Amino acid sequence: MRCALKSPDPAAEPPADAAADPAECTAQSRHEPAGGPVSRLPQLLEAMAAVGSDHDLRRALARIAETAASLTGARHAAVELLRADGEEPGEPLAHGDSPASEGPLPRGAFLEAPVTFHGETLGSLRVTGKRHGVAFGEEDLHLVRVLATEAGIAMGNARMRAAARQRTRWIDGAASVTTALLAGPEAHQTTENALTVVAEKGRELAEAATGAVLLPHSEGGMEVVAISTELSEAVRTEAYRGRIPPQSPVLQEIDAGRAIFADDFATDPRSISPLSRHYGPTMLLPLSSNGRVLGALALCRMSGGRRFSQTERTLGTQFAAQAALALVLADRHRNRQRLAVYEDRDRIARDLHDLVIQRLFATGMLVESAQRRAVLPEVREGLGQAVDELDATIQEIRTTIIALQQGPPEAPPGLRTRVLREAGAAAEALGARPSVHFVGPVDARIDEETGRALLTALRKALTSASALPAAAAPRTEIVVDAATALPDGRPAVRLTVTRPDAATTPLTWERPL
Repeated sequence: MRCALKSPDPAAEPPADAAADPAECTAQSRHEPAGGPVSRLPQLLEAMAAVGSDHDLRRALARIAETAASLTGARHAAVELLRADGEEPGEPLAHGDSPASEGPLPRGAFLEAPVTFHGETLGSLRVTGKRHGVAFGEEDLHLVRVLATEAGIAMGNARMRAAARQRTRWIDGAASVTTALLAGPEAHQTTENALTVVAEKGRELAEAATGAVLLPHSEGGMEVVAISTELSEAVRTEAYRGRIPPQSPVLQEIDAGRAIFADDFATDPRSISPLSRHYGPTMLLPLSSNGRVLGALALCRMSGGRRFSQTERTLGTQFAAQAALALVLADRHRNRQRLAVYEDRDRIARDLHDLVIQRLFATGMLVESAQRRAVLPEVREGLGQAVDELDATIQEIRTTIIALQQGPPEAPPGLRTRVLREAGAAAEALGARPSVHFVGPVDARIDEETGRALLTALRKALTSASALPAAAAPRTEIVVDAATALPDGRPAVRLTVTRPDAATTPLTWERPL
């Protein structure tokens, strides 16, 4: 607490930060204008009641400054605020003849009291320049103290309300992420979609320019697998193409399960990623569950942006932990649903094989028997066509069984699946879905390069077949044989595309295995 006197003689003016002598302040109070502390009490109580009921902090603090100037007879009063991180003062809330916007505060006689809340200094209340050329008295000192205490309570309450609102936002955000990830396959069928939800919600809650999820790379280090950013598409592309090497100090901290907080990521020596040049305040939070680090969540503000407060750092860390748990649960949920689908597919495939195909095969044998006993040539020919159609139907059912036994949609599809997709895509142009027949272990024996060459040849053959008149060629047959051999005895794969009844030579493509 300081009290300085303003003397009529400028040469006798004490230093601005001179300590107050209570006896001297008391003596000076005899020179004050009429109006003791009792007469000023109603105005003080009225101001305190107004401040206590006002949830607008700046308006409440401005009321305190105005009341301090009025009750002490000061020409100027101001409440100076410290930033939440305690670094530098914020803009003062002033009242009187010399507002802060017009230059530095007057340095004559003044009173100043710290504004505190629960032992933390939040700012100060200062009154300057007593009117009528007199000095501040002890009663003024007590009034400033009371008003500074009230300012501390107002600021503390405002901070607690803001922290509660912020905490509620983060909790609601984490809950919405969990709900979205567990909403079912209709909403999020892949892990990539789930990670994008985490990146988007994290960026929104942190009021950041970019939110990104990083996962381990197959060659070491980490890579960006999902990103939500307000920056350009070029930055997004750069993020997906880049990889953080395993020797990065940032990754060493993340792998140890420790969060990283930086006030200026562009100049932080721990960051060796070229993307860091875009960002200032940054949080890199481990996504961990049961002690295992799954990846990291990066929340970055632009250079020069507001630094993350301690509360935001705590809430961000808790959000990352909740998001990691939600990702694990969502992945298990998808696996259970996928397993249920596979079990259903297996049941359908078994029924088709054990019931439908067997019945069709028995029917075909009956028709063949009738064909042999038929007397009229046209009857034998008609029964022969019926047997051919039954054989084709059996082959198509077997193709369907193979399709039912394929892996999950997000897994790299095997060659069988890709051939079936090409056949399905050409159905409209051909007028009917082609019949597809596989011989031998196609997926096991044919490598990726050979498979791509086979698909290219298949597309060309189907394009050529679709150019034929539909009436001239009603059906297309595709055979992929992985059990054949070349004339020199080397194992090979052979693709044959045939349109029966068409006056064209079947397309045959071969390659050694």
